[in-house]
Amino acid sequence: MKKRNQNNNHGIKKITIQKVRCLLSLLFLPLSMAAGQAPAADDSALNDSNPRLNDVLVQARRSVESFWEQFNSVTCIEKVTQEKLGKQGKVEHAQRSTYDYLALLDVEKDGLSVEESRVEQRKASQTNKIPMLVTSGVPTLLLIFHPNYREDFQYQLDGDQTEGGKRLVKIQFRHVFGMRSTTALRLRGKNFPLDIQGTAWIDAETGAINRIVAGLAAPMTNINLKSMQMDVYYSPQKFASGEDSYWLPSSATIDIQTERQHWRNIHQYSKYKRFTVKTEDRVSR
Repeated sequence: MKKRNQNNNHGIKKITIQKVRCLLSLLFLPLSMAAGQAPAADDSALNDSNPRLNDVLVQARRSVESFWEQFNSVTCIEKVTQEKLGKQGKVEHAQRSTYDYLALLDVEKDGLSVEESRVEQRKASQTNKIPMLVTSGVPTLLLIFHPNYREDFQYQLDGDQTEGGKRLVKIQFRHVFGMRSTTALRLRGKNFPLDIQGTAWIDAETGAINRIVAGLAAPMTNINLKSMQMDVYYSPQKFASGEDSYWLPSSATIDIQTERQHWRNIHQYSKYKRFTVKTEDRVSR
């Protein structure tokens, strides 16, 4: 049996595919770091068997499973601003790029995998040619709540908040040290799993994740990583066909500091469209 690709609206032949095994891969081009990982903070505070917490987590996991299916069938425009910051957070260098963006998601024996493709619409504008921070896999930060990782994180209720007329439940999360992490630092071709913790804002009725803020549970001094902060927003995206909207990423900010360097990347996602691939099956004779 042979399967032949007849039509691909995204132009796969022209794109470069970057494979991200740990879902959110942070590639730090300018850094020189040694291997290692800081110990995680005490996890005892996040042991919560509250029935309401369990109900919210069940809804969130269903929502993330839907995201997994939906995000695999759309394309969008991704605008990326890469900044190198100096003293008092002043921008010393900046680079801006615009891409046609596509993520291909899959389930493999060792877990979930993400392949990202970016077709640059125009040459990046920059104030100076220097190495910049590269971040990828950012939209999939919410996979912290995917059922495949339910044993790898601990969760705790952190109250409610009303925003835009909707009631949002705040959930604290923390990676369990020694378990699989959805986030990694990629350095010199090697992935260093990160212990992250943070807060998610989840729709109390639908389980849709509106926002996630995450950072390091502790500085990784042995590889010179002082702090990392990720702030990702999700919002409903509608399509021209008038069908039900999908809850997809809208923006993300990643802030990284070492003892001597400070970077900030801003991703913006817009103009979502359906991505379809037509195939034809042929029987070899």
